[in-house]
Amino acid sequence: MPVYAYRGVTSAGKATRGHVDADSIRSARSRLRRDGIFPTEIAEGRAERAAPAASRRFALRLPWLQRISALDLAIATRQAATLLGAGIPLVESLRALTEQVENPRLKAVYAQVRDHVNEGASFADALAASRVFPDLYVSMVRAGEAGGALEQVLERLADYMESQVRLRNKVGSILIYPFVMFGFACVVVGALVTVVLPQITQLLQSLNQPLPFYTRWIIAASNATRSYWWAMLLAVAALAFGFRALVRTTRGRATYDRVRLRLPVVGRLVRLIAISRFARTLSTLLSGGLPIIRALHTAGEVAGNTVLAQAIDAARLSITEGASVARPLRASGEFPPLVTHMIEVGEQSGELEAMLAKVADTYEEQVETAVTRLTALLEPFLILVMVGIVLVIILATLVPLLQITSSLG
Repeated sequence: MPVYAYRGVTSAGKATRGHVDADSIRSARSRLRRDGIFPTEIAEGRAERAAPAASRRFALRLPWLQRISALDLAIATRQAATLLGAGIPLVESLRALTEQVENPRLKAVYAQVRDHVNEGASFADALAASRVFPDLYVSMVRAGEAGGALEQVLERLADYMESQVRLRNKVGSILIYPFVMFGFACVVVGALVTVVLPQITQLLQSLNQPLPFYTRWIIAASNATRSYWWAMLLAVAALAFGFRALVRTTRGRATYDRVRLRLPVVGRLVRLIAISRFARTLSTLLSGGLPIIRALHTAGEVAGNTVLAQAIDAARLSITEGASVARPLRASGEFPPLVTHMIEVGEQSGELEAMLAKVADTYEEQVETAVTRLTALLEPFLILVMVGIVLVIILATLVPLLQITSSLG
Protein backbone atom coordinates (compact mmCIF):
# COMPACT_ATOMS: atom_id res chain seq x y z
CA MET A 1 0.00 0.00 0.00
CA PRO A 2 1.52 3.37 -0.99
CA VAL A 3 2.46 6.01 1.57
CA TYR A 4 1.51 9.61 0.79
CA ALA A 5 3.17 12.71 2.19
CA TYR A 6 0.75 15.56 2.66
CA ARG A 7 0.44 19.20 3.68
CA GLY A 8 -2.86 20.53 4.88
CA VAL A 9 -4.93 22.55 7.32
CA THR A 10 -6.81 21.23 10.34
CA SER A 11 -10.40 22.15 11.17
CA ALA A 12 -8.95 24.63 13.66
CA GLY A 13 -7.06 26.41 10.88
CA LYS A 14 -3.61 25.15 11.90
CA ALA A 15 -1.11 24.09 9.23
CA THR A 16 -0.02 20.46 9.47
CA ARG A 17 1.99 17.89 7.56
CA GLY A 18 2.63 14.17 7.75
CA HIS A 19 2.17 10.81 6.05
CA VAL A 20 -0.81 8.55 5.45
CA ASP A 21 -1.09 5.13 3.80
CA ALA A 22 -3.95 4.54 1.34
CA ASP A 23 -4.74 2.72 -1.90
CA SER A 24 -4.80 5.91 -3.97
CA ILE A 25 -4.55 9.67 -3.72
CA ARG A 26 -8.34 9.87 -3.66
CA SER A 27 -8.52 7.43 -0.74
CA ALA A 28 -5.78 9.38 1.04
CA ARG A 29 -7.76 12.62 0.67
CA SER A 30 -10.90 10.92 1.99
CA ARG A 31 -9.07 9.50 4.98
CA LEU A 32 -7.52 12.87 5.81
CA ARG A 33 -10.92 14.59 5.62
CA ARG A 34 -12.37 11.99 8.01
CA ASP A 35 -9.55 12.89 10.40
CA GLY A 36 -10.42 16.58 10.15
CA ILE A 37 -7.52 17.51 7.86
CA PHE A 38 -8.05 19.37 4.58
CA PRO A 39 -5.07 18.51 2.33
CA THR A 40 -3.53 21.13 0.06
CA GLU A 41 -0.70 18.97 -1.34
CA ILE A 42 -0.21 15.20 -1.57
CA ALA A 43 2.78 13.30 -2.95
CA GLU A 44 3.31 9.55 -2.98
CA GLY A 45 6.44 8.96 -0.92
CA ARG A 46 7.43 5.63 -2.34
CA ALA A 47 6.94 5.99 -6.06
CA GLU A 48 7.36 9.77 -6.05
CA ARG A 49 4.20 10.31 -8.14
CA ALA A 50 2.22 13.43 -7.32
CA ALA A 51 0.64 16.50 -8.77
CA PRO A 52 3.17 18.77 -10.53
CA ALA A 53 3.26 21.42 -7.83
CA ALA A 54 3.68 18.92 -5.02
CA SER A 55 6.30 17.01 -7.02
CA ARG A 56 8.39 20.13 -7.47
CA ARG A 57 8.02 20.98 -3.80
CA PHE A 58 9.10 17.58 -2.50
CA ALA A 59 11.89 17.29 -5.10
CA LEU A 60 13.64 20.21 -3.45
CA ARG A 61 14.40 18.09 -0.41
CA LEU A 62 17.99 16.98 -0.43
CA PRO A 63 18.49 13.19 -0.21
CA TRP A 64 21.00 13.31 2.63
CA LEU A 65 18.50 15.25 4.75
CA GLN A 66 16.22 12.20 4.57
CA ARG A 67 18.89 9.60 5.28
CA ILE A 68 18.13 6.89 7.79
CA SER A 69 20.37 7.35 10.80
CA ALA A 70 21.38 4.55 13.14
CA LEU A 71 19.37 6.23 15.92
CA ASP A 72 16.20 6.30 13.79
CA LEU A 73 16.63 2.62 13.00
CA ALA A 74 17.30 1.75 16.64
CA ILE A 75 14.16 3.58 17.81
CA ALA A 76 12.04 1.89 15.13
CA THR A 77 13.47 -1.51 16.06
CA ARG A 78 12.68 -0.93 19.72
CA GLN A 79 9.12 0.06 18.82
CA ALA A 80 8.74 -3.07 16.65
CA ALA A 81 9.91 -5.27 19.53
CA THR A 82 7.43 -3.58 21.87
CA LEU A 83 4.52 -4.07 19.45
CA LEU A 84 5.34 -7.73 18.89
CA GLY A 85 5.80 -8.23 22.63
CA ALA A 86 2.28 -6.90 23.16
CA GLY A 87 0.92 -9.75 21.02
CA ILE A 88 0.16 -7.67 17.92
CA PRO A 89 0.56 -9.62 14.64
CA LEU A 90 3.55 -8.75 12.46
CA VAL A 91 1.55 -7.07 9.67
CA GLU A 92 -0.41 -4.93 12.13
CA SER A 93 2.81 -4.08 13.98
CA LEU A 94 4.38 -2.93 10.74
CA ARG A 95 1.28 -0.86 9.96
CA ALA A 96 1.46 0.84 13.36
CA LEU A 97 5.21 1.30 12.95
CA THR A 98 4.68 2.99 9.58
CA GLU A 99 2.41 5.53 11.25
CA GLN A 100 4.74 6.11 14.22
CA VAL A 101 8.05 6.57 12.37
CA GLU A 102 8.90 10.23 11.73
CA ASN A 103 11.67 9.82 9.16
CA PRO A 104 9.98 10.05 5.71
CA ARG A 105 12.32 7.63 4.00
CA LEU A 106 12.15 5.07 6.81
CA LYS A 107 8.36 5.39 6.81
CA ALA A 108 8.27 4.55 3.10
CA VAL A 109 10.68 1.64 3.65
CA TYR A 110 8.52 0.11 6.39
CA ALA A 111 5.48 0.52 4.14
CA GLN A 112 7.31 -1.50 1.48
CA VAL A 113 8.28 -4.14 4.04
CA ARG A 114 4.69 -4.37 5.26
CA ASP A 115 3.40 -4.83 1.69
CA HIS A 116 5.90 -7.62 1.01
CA VAL A 117 5.02 -9.40 4.24
CA ASN A 118 1.34 -9.01 3.45
CA GLU A 119 1.99 -10.68 0.09
CA GLY A 120 3.49 -13.74 1.79
CA ALA A 121 7.21 -12.92 2.05
CA SER A 122 9.10 -13.49 5.27
CA PHE A 123 10.05 -10.51 7.39
CA ALA A 124 13.77 -11.06 6.72
CA ASP A 125 13.24 -11.33 2.94
CA ALA A 126 11.16 -8.14 2.98
CA LEU A 127 13.92 -6.32 4.89
CA ALA A 128 16.57 -7.59 2.47
CA ALA A 129 14.48 -6.49 -0.55
CA SER A 130 14.45 -2.89 0.73
CA ARG A 131 18.28 -2.72 0.50
CA VAL A 132 18.30 -0.38 3.48
CA PHE A 133 18.88 -2.71 6.41
CA PRO A 134 22.44 -4.04 6.91
CA ASP A 135 23.27 -7.73 6.57
CA LEU A 136 23.68 -8.01 10.33
CA TYR A 137 20.10 -6.82 10.83
CA VAL A 138 18.63 -9.12 8.17
CA SER A 139 20.61 -12.14 9.37
CA MET A 140 19.48 -11.75 12.96
CA VAL A 141 15.84 -11.27 11.95
CA ARG A 142 16.04 -14.39 9.80
CA ALA A 143 17.46 -16.36 12.72
CA GLY A 144 14.78 -14.96 15.04
CA GLU A 145 12.01 -15.96 12.65
CA ALA A 146 13.43 -19.48 12.30
CA GLY A 147 13.72 -19.88 16.07
CA GLY A 148 10.41 -18.24 16.94
CA ALA A 149 12.11 -15.52 18.98
CA LEU A 150 11.65 -12.47 16.75
CA GLU A 151 10.74 -10.16 19.64
CA GLN A 152 13.90 -11.05 21.61
CA VAL A 153 16.07 -10.68 18.52
CA LEU A 154 14.66 -7.22 17.79
CA GLU A 155 15.33 -6.19 21.38
CA ARG A 156 18.96 -7.36 21.07
CA LEU A 157 19.28 -5.49 17.79
CA ALA A 158 17.92 -2.33 19.39
CA ASP A 159 20.37 -2.70 22.31
CA TYR A 160 23.25 -3.22 19.88
CA MET A 161 22.43 -0.22 17.70
CA GLU A 162 21.84 2.02 20.71
CA SER A 163 25.22 1.04 22.17
CA GLN A 164 26.93 1.86 18.86
CA VAL A 165 25.15 5.22 18.71
CA ARG A 166 26.19 6.02 22.29
CA LEU A 167 29.82 5.16 21.53
CA ARG A 168 29.82 7.28 18.37
CA ASN A 169 28.20 10.21 20.18
CA LYS A 170 30.71 10.03 23.03
CA VAL A 171 33.67 10.08 20.67
CA GLY A 172 32.10 12.83 18.56
CA SER A 173 31.30 15.06 21.54
CA ILE A 174 34.84 14.76 22.85
CA LEU A 175 36.36 15.68 19.48
CA ILE A 176 34.18 18.74 18.90
CA TYR A 177 36.37 21.15 20.87
CA PRO A 178 39.68 20.25 19.12
CA PHE A 179 38.05 20.64 15.71
CA VAL A 180 36.63 24.02 16.70
CA MET A 181 40.06 25.09 17.91
CA PHE A 182 41.67 23.93 14.67
CA GLY A 183 39.09 25.84 12.61
CA PHE A 184 39.63 28.98 14.69
CA ALA A 185 43.39 28.68 14.24
CA CYS A 186 42.99 28.39 10.48
CA VAL A 187 40.78 31.49 10.41
CA VAL A 188 43.24 33.53 12.50
CA VAL A 189 46.25 32.51 10.42
CA GLY A 190 44.34 33.10 7.19
CA ALA A 191 43.34 36.60 8.31
CA LEU A 192 46.94 37.42 9.25
CA VAL A 193 48.37 36.15 5.97
CA THR A 194 45.78 37.65 3.62
CA VAL A 195 44.76 40.90 5.37
CA VAL A 196 47.26 42.07 7.99
CA LEU A 197 50.55 40.93 6.47
CA PRO A 198 50.07 42.56 3.02
CA GLN A 199 49.65 45.98 4.63
CA ILE A 200 52.87 45.59 6.64
CA THR A 201 54.60 44.22 3.54
CA GLN A 202 53.81 47.41 1.60
CA LEU A 203 55.32 49.48 4.41
CA LEU A 204 58.51 47.39 4.51
CA GLN A 205 58.98 47.48 0.75
CA SER A 206 58.41 51.25 0.62
CA LEU A 207 61.43 51.78 2.91
CA ASN A 208 63.81 50.24 0.32
CA GLN A 209 65.80 48.42 2.98
CA PRO A 210 67.21 44.84 2.81
CA LEU A 211 64.94 42.38 4.61
CA PRO A 212 65.93 39.22 6.52
CA PHE A 213 65.50 35.92 4.66
CA TYR A 214 62.66 34.73 6.95
CA THR A 215 60.74 37.94 6.31
CA ARG A 216 61.13 37.45 2.56
CA TRP A 217 59.84 33.87 2.91
CA ILE A 218 56.82 35.03 4.89
CA ILE A 219 56.06 37.72 2.32
CA ALA A 220 56.43 35.22 -0.55
CA ALA A 221 54.09 32.78 1.20
CA SER A 222 51.53 35.53 1.76
CA ASN A 223 51.67 36.61 -1.89
CA ALA A 224 51.35 33.02 -3.10
CA THR A 225 48.37 32.40 -0.83
CA ARG A 226 46.54 35.50 -2.03
CA SER A 227 47.33 34.87 -5.71
CA TYR A 228 46.87 31.11 -5.94
CA TRP A 229 44.38 30.28 -3.19
CA TRP A 230 42.08 28.72 -5.78
CA ALA A 231 44.86 26.42 -6.98
CA MET A 232 45.55 25.37 -3.39
CA LEU A 233 41.88 24.53 -2.87
CA LEU A 234 41.83 22.53 -6.10
CA ALA A 235 44.97 20.67 -5.04
CA VAL A 236 43.42 19.80 -1.67
CA ALA A 237 40.22 18.63 -3.38
CA ALA A 238 42.21 16.55 -5.87
CA LEU A 239 44.19 14.93 -3.07
CA ALA A 240 41.00 14.17 -1.18
CA PHE A 241 39.33 12.58 -4.20
CA GLY A 242 42.49 10.67 -5.09
CA PHE A 243 42.81 9.36 -1.53
CA ARG A 244 39.15 8.34 -1.52
CA ALA A 245 39.56 6.48 -4.82
CA LEU A 246 42.69 4.75 -3.54
CA VAL A 247 41.04 3.63 -0.32
CA ARG A 248 38.16 2.10 -2.28
CA THR A 249 40.53 -0.35 -3.97
CA THR A 250 41.28 -3.64 -2.20
CA ARG A 251 45.02 -3.12 -1.98
CA GLY A 252 44.71 0.56 -1.10
CA ARG A 253 42.25 -0.18 1.69
CA ALA A 254 44.46 -2.89 3.14
CA THR A 255 47.49 -0.58 3.11
CA TYR A 256 45.50 2.26 4.66
CA ASP A 257 44.15 0.06 7.46
CA ARG A 258 47.60 -1.37 8.16
CA VAL A 259 49.14 2.10 8.38
CA ARG A 260 46.36 3.30 10.68
CA LEU A 261 47.03 0.46 13.11
CA ARG A 262 50.76 1.26 13.18
CA LEU A 263 50.39 4.99 13.83
CA PRO A 264 51.59 6.17 17.25
CA VAL A 265 48.81 7.01 19.71
CA VAL A 266 46.09 7.02 17.03
CA GLY A 267 46.78 3.40 16.06
CA ARG A 268 45.86 2.15 19.52
CA LEU A 269 42.58 4.06 19.39
CA VAL A 270 41.74 2.63 15.96
CA ARG A 271 42.41 -0.88 17.24
CA LEU A 272 40.28 -0.35 20.34
CA ILE A 273 37.31 0.85 18.28
CA ALA A 274 37.59 -2.04 15.81
CA ILE A 275 37.84 -4.68 18.54
CA SER A 276 34.91 -3.23 20.48
CA ARG A 277 32.78 -3.30 17.31
CA PHE A 278 33.83 -6.88 16.56
CA ALA A 279 33.14 -8.15 20.07
CA ARG A 280 29.77 -6.36 20.39
CA THR A 281 28.62 -7.51 16.94
CA LEU A 282 29.68 -11.13 17.43
CA SER A 283 28.06 -11.26 20.87
CA THR A 284 24.81 -9.85 19.49
CA LEU A 285 24.76 -12.23 16.53
CA LEU A 286 25.49 -15.33 18.61
CA SER A 287 22.90 -14.42 21.23
CA GLY A 288 20.41 -13.94 18.37
CA GLY A 289 20.88 -17.55 17.30
CA LEU A 290 23.06 -17.00 14.24
CA PRO A 291 25.58 -19.78 13.45
CA ILE A 292 29.11 -18.87 14.47
CA ILE A 293 30.49 -19.19 10.90
CA ARG A 294 28.06 -16.62 9.55
CA ALA A 295 28.40 -14.50 12.70
CA LEU A 296 32.18 -14.29 12.34
CA HIS A 297 31.86 -13.29 8.68
CA THR A 298 29.46 -10.45 9.51
CA ALA A 299 31.43 -9.33 12.58
CA GLY A 300 34.61 -9.15 10.50
CA GLU A 301 32.92 -6.80 8.04
CA VAL A 302 31.49 -4.61 10.82
CA ALA A 303 34.91 -4.26 12.50
CA GLY A 304 35.84 -1.78 9.78
CA ASN A 305 39.49 -2.80 9.40
CA THR A 306 40.70 -5.22 6.73
CA VAL A 307 43.74 -6.33 8.76
CA LEU A 308 41.56 -7.47 11.65
CA ALA A 309 39.00 -8.84 9.20
CA GLN A 310 41.65 -11.15 7.72
CA ALA A 311 42.44 -12.50 11.18
CA ILE A 312 38.73 -13.02 11.85
CA ASP A 313 38.34 -14.79 8.51
CA ALA A 314 41.20 -17.12 9.47
CA ALA A 315 39.32 -17.90 12.68
CA ARG A 316 36.21 -18.69 10.64
CA LEU A 317 38.16 -21.12 8.48
CA SER A 318 39.72 -22.61 11.60
CA ILE A 319 36.30 -23.43 13.00
CA THR A 320 35.28 -25.22 9.80
CA GLU A 321 38.33 -27.45 10.32
CA GLY A 322 37.31 -28.20 13.90
CA ALA A 323 39.63 -25.80 15.73
CA SER A 324 38.82 -22.95 18.12
CA VAL A 325 38.24 -19.23 17.53
CA ALA A 326 40.86 -17.95 19.94
CA ARG A 327 43.88 -19.76 18.46
CA PRO A 328 43.99 -18.05 15.01
CA LEU A 329 43.15 -14.69 16.57
CA ARG A 330 46.11 -15.09 18.91
CA ALA A 331 48.37 -16.28 16.09
CA SER A 332 47.56 -13.18 14.00
CA GLY A 333 49.12 -10.90 16.61
CA GLU A 334 46.46 -8.25 15.96
CA PHE A 335 44.29 -8.98 19.02
CA PRO A 336 45.46 -8.21 22.56
CA PRO A 337 45.97 -11.16 24.96
CA LEU A 338 42.97 -10.07 27.04
CA VAL A 339 40.63 -10.54 24.09
CA THR A 340 41.93 -13.93 23.00
CA HIS A 341 42.07 -15.21 26.58
CA MET A 342 38.46 -14.22 27.32
CA ILE A 343 37.29 -15.73 24.01
CA GLU A 344 39.11 -18.96 24.88
CA VAL A 345 37.53 -19.06 28.33
CA GLY A 346 34.13 -18.36 26.79
CA GLU A 347 34.55 -21.22 24.33
CA GLN A 348 35.56 -23.64 27.07
CA SER A 349 32.75 -22.62 29.43
CA GLY A 350 30.05 -22.34 26.77
CA GLU A 351 29.50 -18.64 27.57
CA LEU A 352 31.15 -17.07 24.54
CA GLU A 353 28.37 -14.48 24.08
CA ALA A 354 28.72 -13.23 27.67
CA MET A 355 32.50 -13.05 27.43
CA LEU A 356 32.34 -11.12 24.16
CA ALA A 357 29.86 -8.69 25.73
CA LYS A 358 32.31 -8.10 28.60
CA VAL A 359 35.13 -7.52 26.10
CA ALA A 360 32.96 -5.00 24.25
CA ASP A 361 32.08 -3.17 27.49
CA THR A 362 35.74 -3.04 28.53
CA TYR A 363 37.00 -1.77 25.22
CA GLU A 364 34.25 0.80 24.81
CA GLU A 365 35.30 2.27 28.16
CA GLN A 366 38.93 2.24 26.99
CA VAL A 367 37.91 4.01 23.77
CA GLU A 368 36.27 6.79 25.75
CA THR A 369 39.31 7.08 28.04
CA ALA A 370 41.77 7.07 25.14
CA VAL A 371 39.82 9.72 23.22
CA THR A 372 39.62 11.89 26.33
CA ARG A 373 43.38 11.66 26.85
CA LEU A 374 44.11 12.29 23.19
CA THR A 375 41.90 15.35 23.25
CA ALA A 376 43.62 16.61 26.40
CA LEU A 377 46.95 16.41 24.54
CA LEU A 378 45.56 17.79 21.29
CA GLU A 379 44.11 20.98 22.79
CA PRO A 380 47.38 22.50 24.07
CA PHE A 381 49.18 21.26 20.96
CA LEU A 382 46.78 23.16 18.70
CA ILE A 383 47.10 26.26 20.87
CA LEU A 384 50.90 26.08 20.73
CA VAL A 385 50.85 25.65 16.95
CA MET A 386 48.56 28.64 16.51
CA VAL A 387 50.64 30.78 18.88
CA GLY A 388 53.85 29.67 17.15
CA ILE A 389 52.58 30.61 13.68
CA VAL A 390 51.35 33.99 14.89
CA LEU A 391 54.65 34.61 16.71
CA VAL A 392 56.70 33.80 13.60
CA ILE A 393 54.62 36.21 11.51
CA ILE A 394 54.90 38.96 14.11
CA LEU A 395 58.66 38.53 14.48
CA ALA A 396 59.14 38.43 10.72
CA THR A 397 57.50 41.84 10.42
CA LEU A 398 58.47 43.59 13.66
CA VAL A 399 62.18 42.77 13.62
CA PRO A 400 62.81 44.53 10.26
CA LEU A 401 60.76 47.52 11.43
CA LEU A 402 62.80 47.77 14.63
CA GLN A 403 66.07 47.46 12.70
CA ILE A 404 65.05 50.16 10.24
CA THR A 405 63.87 52.42 13.07
CA SER A 406 67.13 52.02 14.98
CA SER A 407 69.21 52.69 11.85
CA LEU A 408 67.26 55.89 11.17
CA GLY A 409 67.80 57.01 14.73
